[in-house]
Amino acid sequence: MQSKNNSNLLRYMKKSIYYIVFLLASQQLFAQADDKPCIQIIGIAQDGGYPHMGCTKPCCEKAWQHDSLKKFVVSFAITDPASKKWWLFEATPDIKEQLHYFRTLTKERYNYLPEGIFITHAHIGHYTGLMELGREVMNTKDIPVYVLPKMKTFLETNGPWSQLVKLHNIELRPIDTNTSVKINDRISVLAFIVPHRDEYSETAGFKINISGKKYLFISDINQWEKWNKNIVNEVKSVDIAFLDATFYDNTELQRTRLAVVRHPYVTETMKLFENEAPATKSKIYFIHLNHTNPLLWDSGKQAEIEKAGFHVAKQGEEF
Repeated sequence: MQSKNNSNLLRYMKKSIYYIVFLLASQQLFAQADDKPCIQIIGIAQDGGYPHMGCTKPCCEKAWQHDSLKKFVVSFAITDPASKKWWLFEATPDIKEQLHYFRTLTKERYNYLPEGIFITHAHIGHYTGLMELGREVMNTKDIPVYVLPKMKTFLETNGPWSQLVKLHNIELRPIDTNTSVKINDRISVLAFIVPHRDEYSETAGFKINISGKKYLFISDINQWEKWNKNIVNEVKSVDIAFLDATFYDNTELQRTRLAVVRHPYVTETMKLFENEAPATKSKIYFIHLNHTNPLLWDSGKQAEIEKAGFHVAKQGEEF
């Protein structure tokens, strides 16, 4: 009887040791996963947001009635859990709500303000949130703002943005299209120029390298064929591509208006990629959606896009 009890005890001890080892290994794997930098989407709409000011049409009607349908202007954060630091891309008119939203998504694991802000260009949805950093609101101290040369000059020479520079609320850091900005050992950002209206500044896109995984971000561009690079090849060279999807097709606005605010239609982008492999199509996440774009509010259209092999970026989504 004693021998049998000893044998049972030995088996129990072995199982306990295996279980402990399993738990420790699992904890280590989870810790490694939680330690990885990532991209957090905190806005997917065009500069006017969703619902859009003055819009009483069916596309915005429900969003006025239900706050849960509201979408912020296009923006995302890069988070680095190891250093507990984060960086913001685009300073939108919704920045106040977006910083609170980000804080909620990340369960307050990061500082309220980012370590730096990357700006694409001088259209209102992409930089005007900087005003919240001034002495009237946050009165921040030397928040790094990464910009291309013309954008830098625009902020330095036009009020109220010049006051942010003068009072050291922000610190402008020029970026070069030939050199990556190394945020830390695991994250780097390379800017490039794309054709857009450019009334006040050039327009940047970004290639982001996070621990070897590559992301492409082009929120605004006139047309793919106007760019000096091939968008198909550019998508193939990255893991995830966030692409301008302001308008679904040419029926959303009057033709004269569409000609002034030209963007590649989603249908045009899909046509360019129709003969590419599913693995290439699946890299594309459409972003920067105008309130008229059915991909923002029509579940049927969203399903069609997914069935065709593409994706629509979702607010709150993590990569």
